[in-house]
Amino acid sequence: MAIHYVCRHCRTFLGSIDKSSTTEMQLGLHSLTPAERRDIIAYDSDGEITVKVTCDYCKQALDNNPELSLLSSPLQ
Repeated sequence: MAIHYVCRHCRTFLGSIDKSSTTEMQLGLHSLTPAERRDIIAYDSDGEITVKVTCDYCKQALDNNPELSLLSSPLQ
């Protein structure tokens, strides 16, 4: 099982964890609400997990231009 991290805005691949013994508790995913889990975590048929986060570039762009957060795809 691999866990892949991608930016939710620009879809840049940020990294992955290939350790099968890694738990959601170790990653901090256990504290998400059900709605947050649906928004942030995606599972595929091979058992791979994709976690959508915000990369540093997009975070800086959103911090400098908060009105971008009103758009559905602000940084594509």
